[in-house]
Amino acid sequence: MYFLIVLLAYFLGNFSASYVIGKLTANIDIRSHGSGNAGTTNVMRTLGYKAAIMTLIIDCLKGVLAVYIARRYGSENLALVAGVVVVIGHNWPVLLGFKGGKGIATTIGVGLSIHTSIALICIFIGIILLIKFKYVSLSSVVAITFLPILMISQGWNYFIFGLILCLLAIYRHKENIQRLLHGTERKITEKYKVK
Repeated sequence: MYFLIVLLAYFLGNFSASYVIGKLTANIDIRSHGSGNAGTTNVMRTLGYKAAIMTLIIDCLKGVLAVYIARRYGSENLALVAGVVVVIGHNWPVLLGFKGGKGIATTIGVGLSIHTSIALICIFIGIILLIKFKYVSLSSVVAITFLPILMISQGWNYFIFGLILCLLAIYRHKENIQRLLHGTERKITEKYKVK
């Protein structure tokens, strides 16, 4: 049963809101436009705010649902595992040739479900940084760095959970980090055009 729940979490993560919305609204593969990332920021820059909000909500809900199912039919530790696995499924979806997003929206949904107040602190940090610097990547990476630090107060299992999510996010943002260091990263206000 536990294996099936973890497997379900992975395939929940495989559902790419950005890919589906790109196909439905503009008949494009979002991964072939803009930054090439199957995520909220690329959708916003390529298809606009409405499509981005839909993407954000759906990707968050994947995380919420994965944690809920694991808690309902398993245990708290299984919920932690499912939370990590749904993000892995989003980042590396077998159904889309392992070319997915960066997992931030899904991580938000997972974090809010696992420990709402800690997740809200991280979100608040991210929003403040985004408003000040206008870099989604910078605000995401810095905010999620606080997740394992704050989660350690809940126990080592929560710390490990937070650390894995943090490392996944940093790894998926490695190119963004390089661009930030070289001053070539795009700000949230910069848009792409669908060709």
